[in-house]
Formats: sequence, C-alpha cells, structure tokens
Amino acid sequence: MSVKDLDVIRQEIDQVDQELVVLLEKRMTLVNQVAAYKKTTGKAILDTSREDAVLKKVASRVQNKAFEATLVDTFADIMKNSRNYQAKQLKADLD
Repeated sequence: MSVKDLDVIRQEIDQVDQELVVLLEKRMTLVNQVAAYKKTTGKAILDTSREDAVLKKVASRVQNKAFEATLVDTFADIMKNSRNYQAKQLKADLD
C-alpha cells in the first residue's frame, strides 16, 4: 500500500467519523431525555437488563463477525459514557 492509498483511506475514515459525530449527537440528545425521565421518576441510571439487550442486539447486527467483539465493546463504552453524562446531569440539577 502506498502513502497515497493511506491518505485516501484516512479521508474515508474522516468522512465516516463525521457521520458518526452526527449520529452520536442525536443519541446524546435522546440520552438527555432519558436523564430527564429518570430524574422525574426516580429511576436508577444503570439498567443492566436494557444494556444487555442493547449489546445482544448490536452483536446480532454485525455482519462481519471478526468485528463483533470490538463493536460490542465500543457500544458498551458509549453506554458507559452516556451513564456518566446522565449522572453529571442529575448531579448538576441537585447543585
């Protein structure tokens, strides 16, 4: 693979990253709504059964099974960061 090929690949990665940012921002908007719901209802931030279901769904949607563990781990990290964000939002409301 030449340097030019690597540059082209990196440009494609940059494009995918741009699309991911848009989607992750949409997801975080929904996470805000979840945090507001949990605040008004007193529900716990962590819902392990929901997270397990999401991770199983992610695993089942991966077409290239060589990527499955990495993608499931990525979604687990996304949910962990979403929980941390929710906790900060709920704490900020208490301050």
